[in-house]
Amino acid sequence: MKRFFSACRFLTVLPVPEKWCGDASCLGGSFVMFPLVGVVIGLLSAAVAAAAYRIFPGSVAAVLVTIALLAASGGFHMDGLSDTADGFLSSRRRERILEIMKDSHVGAMGVIAIFCVLALKIAALAALPRVVAWRVVLLMPIVGRCAMLIVLATLPYARPEGGLGSLFAQARNARTWAWGIGFLIAACVILLGWRGAITASAALALTALFALFSYRKIGGATGDVYGAACELAELVPPLVMVARFGIGHGGAA
Repeated sequence: MKRFFSACRFLTVLPVPEKWCGDASCLGGSFVMFPLVGVVIGLLSAAVAAAAYRIFPGSVAAVLVTIALLAASGGFHMDGLSDTADGFLSSRRRERILEIMKDSHVGAMGVIAIFCVLALKIAALAALPRVVAWRVVLLMPIVGRCAMLIVLATLPYARPEGGLGSLFAQARNARTWAWGIGFLIAACVILLGWRGAITASAALALTALFALFSYRKIGGATGDVYGAACELAELVPPLVMVARFGIGHGGAA
């Protein structure tokens, strides 16, 4: 249980007491619990979605759900997306990319990335039929945290001097990769049926392409890359379901 609480404390803003979490080695091994943390965030966000889609129009509900998803992690992963975009889209060499990603200032590419992801997320959620909205919202953080786990298990840590993300990278193995993929597929199929199989395939394909892109850019991954993978993968469930149901059904029963 300490690994689970460590993962919750690290990935969310939930008030988890420090004494429940163990030491640094416990945190390093907590990555296997990332999908379960996704379930916790998903349940909280799905509760918001179930209420919001009944009370408000689809567009308003979509904004509220997006805020709930961001609030659960304190914007932690969105910050990783911003830093990754600033570095990867800078057309610089590996060493300079890593320096840019470490810089606390947000550049133009980071702002653009945040805007695009938020706009896509809100637009897709607004177009969802109410009857499936809560299931899609429940699935989004699960898919995102599974994507983090898959990238973590697949790529070496890119910073030679180490970093917070290196705690997780040191403990990774082949079973981690299989666990992340299996959990993602199972969650998608359980929540969305045969459409979940399409969602899982799309999420895994996007994660694999992003991991390959990261490897070519910096020879591995960093904590920022893990966060970016999470945010990008979260887009997949609502986008797939909107493609299935079509535009113009937002808020429909």
